[in-house]
Amino acid sequence: MAHHLANGLPAHLLMWQRVRVYAVPPSMIENATARRAVGDWAGACAAARIDVDLDLRAVRDRHGTDLAHRLRADLRRLAPDLLRWHMPRIAPDGRLRPGLTLSLARYRTAGTTTPQLVVRTPPAWADAGQRMSLTLWDGSGGDGAGHHPHPRPDRRFRLDLHRHLWDAGRSGELARRCGARPPAGAPVHDLPNGPWAVGRWAPEAEYLLRAEGCPRGAFAVRLGPRSRAVLQLVAPDDSHAPVVRPLYGALPPQEIAALPVLPEAAARTLPDLELLEAGLVTAGQLHPLVASALAGPDSPALPTGSGTETGLGREAADPHRVECRGEIHRIALRDGVLTAVDHDAEQVRREELLVALGGPPLPCLRAIDAVHRSPEALPAVRERLAHGDATGALAVVEALLGPGAVLRDGPLRDVLETAAVRRIDHGLFRSGLVAVHPAAGVVHPGRRPRLDRRMPLAMRRKRGSRARPRTGLTF
Repeated sequence: MAHHLANGLPAHLLMWQRVRVYAVPPSMIENATARRAVGDWAGACAAARIDVDLDLRAVRDRHGTDLAHRLRADLRRLAPDLLRWHMPRIAPDGRLRPGLTLSLARYRTAGTTTPQLVVRTPPAWADAGQRMSLTLWDGSGGDGAGHHPHPRPDRRFRLDLHRHLWDAGRSGELARRCGARPPAGAPVHDLPNGPWAVGRWAPEAEYLLRAEGCPRGAFAVRLGPRSRAVLQLVAPDDSHAPVVRPLYGALPPQEIAALPVLPEAAARTLPDLELLEAGLVTAGQLHPLVASALAGPDSPALPTGSGTETGLGREAADPHRVECRGEIHRIALRDGVLTAVDHDAEQVRREELLVALGGPPLPCLRAIDAVHRSPEALPAVRERLAHGDATGALAVVEALLGPGAVLRDGPLRDVLETAAVRRIDHGLFRSGLVAVHPAAGVVHPGRRPRLDRRMPLAMRRKRGSRARPRTGLTF
């Protein structure tokens, strides 16, 4: 996350800039908001590509009427498009973090378990469409997620302490809890490097420890794959605000692993704040609830529509021009098809027949063929498909080639076919027919089997012995 490019901008900011353009399109926000405004929380989830895997009647029968009422109230407050906006993502493409179970709300009950409203992302091999699922987890395994790689809520990624990231009624808290820069002289300002919200660690740690049942104490912050900062929340006296200090003395790894973990939403600075400070986005390009919280209620609204880049056929009144046989000819959309305007239909048919027989094509026909196979807007199509916006990707293609176009062999057709095939994998995962990656058990030629507990004992001993030969002997 600390890699810098030649222009001086961190790579993670460029990733988040692309995410803000493609991951949650304006049409999704508009449709989900319209459904939520009339009380249709299920329709809002469908508009935000979130599958609902819970039955309120079954919840009432299993956990009682009180929990069912609290759950229904949270579902009505849920802004699924805002949740998708703030979901954890991975580099370099900014897709949803795969195989994640993230807690949105916890419900204290008289029983031994604490049911939680959770959102899940599929594993990487089944993430086509970038869909998510919403369900109630109570630890019993009856939520239909037995095939999910990580069905338990993740301690590091949790939003039950950050309702402003998914609750439409509390989105105004974002400005206060978005992650301020560390104040001068902060005790832990020199611990991490990167987009860390050190200035908010003390109050956020107080929320965390209070939720764990202890107002003060030690907690951990994950700084990297093999790096954790162990800190302590202390208060000099009742009249002073709590502060964070490094914990004196080293703790055993087992004790560090058992400490409460500061959620990523609290540990890092809000990406939208970084993007605004770097000038990579404007308030009008943010989610309306985010823009209202960060820039005020008078901030410009997010533009509607799909924002398609259309390339050659962007407007019939503004055609693309090609030099053809010493003249400048026009190419534009006519009757839903990209057409060489300055050639009559009979001439185009003769030239196409000549090409089929192996002759050289006209420059106009060559330009049309090139844009059918690999258009200038292909990166925009790829980005939309990578983030699950098939509707937006098809809108770009139709605006470019026209709704009546027939795709020809090439990169554009390949990327659309690949996206369609991968959606089958997601359907198989959702149905439970394939619980793991289809190629997970395949041993490739020349690759040694992995050393794990499933390997026979004799082979484990042979593989783990230092006396074994490092090269093979051929007899």
